[in-house]
Amino acid sequence: MSTHEKNQFIAGLRDGFPIMLGYLPVSFTYGSFAAAGGLSIGITTAISLTNITSSGQFAATNLILTGGSVVEIIFVTLIINIRYLLMGLSLSQKLEPEIPLWKKAIFAYGITDETFAVSSMRKEPVTFSYMSGLILLPIFGWTFGTFLGAVAAGLLPEDLKSALNIALYAMFICLIIPPAKHHRMVLLVVVISAALSCLFYYVPVFQFLSQGWAVIVTAVLGAAIGAAVTCVKKEETGQ
Repeated sequence: MSTHEKNQFIAGLRDGFPIMLGYLPVSFTYGSFAAAGGLSIGITTAISLTNITSSGQFAATNLILTGGSVVEIIFVTLIINIRYLLMGLSLSQKLEPEIPLWKKAIFAYGITDETFAVSSMRKEPVTFSYMSGLILLPIFGWTFGTFLGAVAAGLLPEDLKSALNIALYAMFICLIIPPAKHHRMVLLVVVISAALSCLFYYVPVFQFLSQGWAVIVTAVLGAAIGAAVTCVKKEETGQ
């Protein structure tokens, strides 16, 4: 490894360190939630090691624990995590042109909301060495935090384990409130999705949908309506 590559790797580690610290409490919560629901420590840790998707993991694990079908789990995970495809396409425009495909595949595995935001703000081209350092600590933090949470869940009393079930809903609320406060369109999508979710849950004629399919339909319809309203407004303003 050349001096330049070492410096790039160290710069990536430095930028990834605060991301790792932020991941520890969230992944600890996920590990506790999954293990308290009945998943083993090994399976819970493996899910985090192979996914690193936060909200996607919570939603998919919730379906696993409630008996959702494999098809439901796949579609829910795909819909929630499809944003990573767009992030990867955007980040590919900032990469050094000589990076081979197999190296791109390695750090594509570690692209998250936070690592994408940090790497996309760099003024110079993004190198493989930098991305390797950037994703290393967040991956470790997310996986290790999950492991600690899963171990801790085995030491908790049953009442406290049951209380961990609200972690999923608390995390989603934390995700949607900040952007909804600053962007009306996000707030509109949130309100539409919440209304559809209540419709599927409380109205008997719609209760033929399982929990997983209700999430899928709600997400797709909410996003579609939001996109349609946005297009209409742009046409009206001529933008």
